[in-house]
Amino acid sequence: MEKKIFSAVGEKEVTRAIVNEFAKQFSEYVETDCLIIGAGPSGLMAGKELAKKKLKVLIVERNNYLGGGFWIGGYLMNKLTVRAPGQEVLSELGIPFKEVSKGLYVADGPHACSKLIAAACDAGVKFANMTVFDDVVLRENNRVAGAVINWTPVEALPRQITCVDPVALESKIIVDATGHDATVVKKLEQRGLVKTVGFGAMWVERSEDLVVEHTGEVHPGLIVCGMAVATTYGLPRMGPTFGAMLLSGKKAAEVVLEKLK
Repeated sequence: MEKKIFSAVGEKEVTRAIVNEFAKQFSEYVETDCLIIGAGPSGLMAGKELAKKKLKVLIVERNNYLGGGFWIGGYLMNKLTVRAPGQEVLSELGIPFKEVSKGLYVADGPHACSKLIAAACDAGVKFANMTVFDDVVLRENNRVAGAVINWTPVEALPRQITCVDPVALESKIIVDATGHDATVVKKLEQRGLVKTVGFGAMWVERSEDLVVEHTGEVHPGLIVCGMAVATTYGLPRMGPTFGAMLLSGKKAAEVVLEKLK
């Protein structure tokens, strides 16, 4: 007689559980305190900090994974670097690291990324994966009040069959954490509401300081953080070092909290 190890649950129960729970969460999160576009290190950090303060936070990510380039490091070598004081965030998250030269620290990308994702989830952040930002929702005085989204695979469909209408999410405030693409800011630029400059050539020392310094509200209802800051303001790129990404995410959360007071 075959020994039974697992509970007597079949395909229909599995499918029903997935559909019901996803629909319940998605319905609840069509309206949030903060909607973050992009689940790289700055977006995850901002989300974690905000959810810790009991804000309702949803992060939209176009890929089927979270973490952006955080897990992969540089040049397909999955070691990541942070410059002081970025190691303080690694300590907060319980990420092992070592100092390789004065003020420069190295950690394992997959370990660091996993810890940051887990911290965001533990704080209460929810995610919409394989979901692409399509447009902004605007209200009075062109204040950003939400995002139009669609499934990422829709973008890959032939043009003649891409009539898959998107849906919209409302939020008190939006954070653009989409990296160099600065997707949300660029959509406002298309509408003539802001002007971007494009990121400059690499200069690690200047870039990290400037990205954190310029993190903030770029348009009513829209906060910009991470490398989207560099694209918006014409700052140097920073390459495969992540201290400013983490600190920019923290600062973005502080700005959001201040704006929502």
